[in-house]
Amino acid sequence: MKKLLTALCLLAAFSVPAQTLFTYGKEAVSADDFLKAFKKNNNGVTNEKVLKEYLDLYIASRLKIQEAKEAHLDTSQQLITDLANLRQQIMPAYLNDKEGLNRLVTEAFSRSQKDVHAAHIFIAFVKAGMVDSATAKKKLNEVQDGLSKGAKFEEMAKKYSDDPSVQTNGGDLGWITVFSLPYELENVVYATPAGKIAAVYTSKKGYHIFKNVGERKARGRIKAAQILLAFPPGISEGEKAVLKKKADSLYRRLVAGDDFGKQATAFSNDVISSASNGQMSEFGVGEYDAVFENAVFSLPKDGAVSKPFITAHGYHIVKRIKLLPAPSKLDADTRDALSRKVETGDRIQSTKNVLVQKVLKEAGSKKEIFPDSELWAYSDSILGYMPPKNRLTINASTPVLKIGTQSSLAKDWITYAQTARNRPDGSGVKPYPQIWDEYVQATALQYYQDHLEEFNEDFRRQVTEFAEGNLFFEIMQRQVWTPAQTDTIALADYYQKHKNKYQWKQSADAVIFYASNEETAKEFYKALRKTPSAWKTVVNNYTEQITSDSGRFELGQIPKGTKDVISVGAITTPVINKGDNTVSFAYIIALHSKVEPRNFTEAKGLVINDYQTELEKAWIADLKRKYPVSVDEKEWKDLVKKAGSK
Repeated sequence: MKKLLTALCLLAAFSVPAQTLFTYGKEAVSADDFLKAFKKNNNGVTNEKVLKEYLDLYIASRLKIQEAKEAHLDTSQQLITDLANLRQQIMPAYLNDKEGLNRLVTEAFSRSQKDVHAAHIFIAFVKAGMVDSATAKKKLNEVQDGLSKGAKFEEMAKKYSDDPSVQTNGGDLGWITVFSLPYELENVVYATPAGKIAAVYTSKKGYHIFKNVGERKARGRIKAAQILLAFPPGISEGEKAVLKKKADSLYRRLVAGDDFGKQATAFSNDVISSASNGQMSEFGVGEYDAVFENAVFSLPKDGAVSKPFITAHGYHIVKRIKLLPAPSKLDADTRDALSRKVETGDRIQSTKNVLVQKVLKEAGSKKEIFPDSELWAYSDSILGYMPPKNRLTINASTPVLKIGTQSSLAKDWITYAQTARNRPDGSGVKPYPQIWDEYVQATALQYYQDHLEEFNEDFRRQVTEFAEGNLFFEIMQRQVWTPAQTDTIALADYYQKHKNKYQWKQSADAVIFYASNEETAKEFYKALRKTPSAWKTVVNNYTEQITSDSGRFELGQIPKGTKDVISVGAITTPVINKGDNTVSFAYIIALHSKVEPRNFTEAKGLVINDYQTELEKAWIADLKRKYPVSVDEKEWKDLVKKAGSK
């Protein structure tokens, strides 16, 4: 992989020259890479001083990471596991073609602006579990012939369509909108002009003929509540009449002022909505019976209640809660909502198809040389326990497909075919050519996942940053942080040499309190003021929300209001931290007005920090001798000018 990535980098450098800003040892960093890192980590002022400070830090980090690689820390099992886990976590966001996803979102938004009244004739390939393509083709010809001679679409649907609902709806699907139909069928409907019949569409299940009966501006979505008096199986006309009277009685009570939610809970047979005061999940066009949808969407305003109306399910009384018009512009919220629907729906498969073609083209693919019939015979022998008629040259270890640098064997094909050979609708097994096409697609997508760094620069950068961040942390832990904290002899020696540096300025013995939010801070502050000396008891009542730190602090370290005067027994005014809205304040126990030396214990934290800085400084000097650094001054000046002009 490293050789391939290097080759890709060389190709990129050849097509768009990358100017080297600095080198360290045998490694080089371009001005563009440095600027990307700078912009990612700096949101403030950009000038030569700030850039130079960041350059020094950046060079130091590259030296440390290079040293970690030289020490083979990247072979640590823990770091390898951490990187693999991170890779799996972020991978899902990169498994769809971004351009394709954006196209689908834009397309879905465009379609969401109108509803289409659709009619449908379906001629199935499979009847009673048997494939009968000849009969299906004959029926199709008869339908097309009838329509061309002026036969009514509804009549042809009732006579020929295999859709079970055709006898009640005459092939009329009612109004549909985006996401109402499977994506492949939605494409046909939205590509057909109003009043026209679409060309025949062939799916895996059969032939489809659609008619665009008419179009209208999108109704959007709606929130509603309902009372359903459901029809039990085999209900008689007399029983329907009884339910009608009950529905009319409930409606009169609602008009008189009875609470809709209470009546729904008490009388509705819709078990799910009745448990929520009759409130249904938000819905749009094409999700329910057309009669039901028309009744709900025709309610004139929020809060309006319909008169009882009948559907095949029973008598309904519906209350409009809120109408949600179709979004008129593709803003951020609308884009996010549509993206979620696209990513969880069947249309996302189209982006996977694009991705597969990209992988096959860029990585290269090759079907190994063998007759298809022999692979199918081998497959039958394994999957169907059918002894081959002729001797086969294919066995489990025979290569069958190569994508990029990765080969798959006949046993891999068998493993896939064993789980993917049956049709989802239970109508039997798929033909081998179809399974093979699906296998190539699945193998290409797996190759893409395994080699994602080669296909996606953003992913490569993110993985590289994480890997190098881990290396940086590990080498710092070994070279600086652990020695600075654990070498007690060196720390004591450093303290003795720099003793005069560690002095107490004006200070106080105090307890500093940290509250998780302002409301808790006010409550605790009030309780503390009553008995400050009992602060330990008081803070125990707020174990989840208040933390405390007692000790000696210089006055500048104590949180206080601008008008506070620090004195013994005082409780300072709470100060809100704007970064996270936490609140801090202090209780003053004693004051120390003189400047006096800190002993080693009191100075230890400062000593560790200073000794750590000294260790790091000396280490970086060693690294610069090991990996000499050279900055291209001309490139640096150009970079400063370029950064300052933006």
